[in-house]
Amino acid sequence: MLDINEIMGILPHRFPFLMVDRILEIEPGKRIVGIKNVTINEPFFQGHFPGHPVMPGVLIIEAMAQVAGILAYLSSDDEIRKKVSYFMSIDNARFRKPVVPGDQLRFEMVTTMNRRGIWGFSGKAFVQEKLVADAELKATFADK
Repeated sequence: MLDINEIMGILPHRFPFLMVDRILEIEPGKRIVGIKNVTINEPFFQGHFPGHPVMPGVLIIEAMAQVAGILAYLSSDDEIRKKVSYFMSIDNARFRKPVVPGDQLRFEMVTTMNRRGIWGFSGKAFVQEKLVADAELKATFADK
């Protein structure tokens, strides 16, 4: 539904920190599905870990937050869209399986709250239908 150019029109992130390649589904205000193709060319694999590349869990969470940020942005009015989203908190994060080069991460994020400018999300990350990570996130919008 959104390609990389449209994603870059929404998120301020750029390589090497842009962690979303495509948005597949979106229901504004409710849910979103995005993907990240994990390749050996990712700069973090040089040190995490040499000879045994594993995507850092914090970057999986960051990717989830970026997908959630796109959902919040596309669910907001024009005044909010002039601002930038900021990640506020992570709760109940669990990492269940390693993510390695060649995997395609599929993020499914669901809105759990939207009150007084604070958004809550429940998210899951899958590789080939297997749950690899899940967490609850909060974000808000602020001036750039």
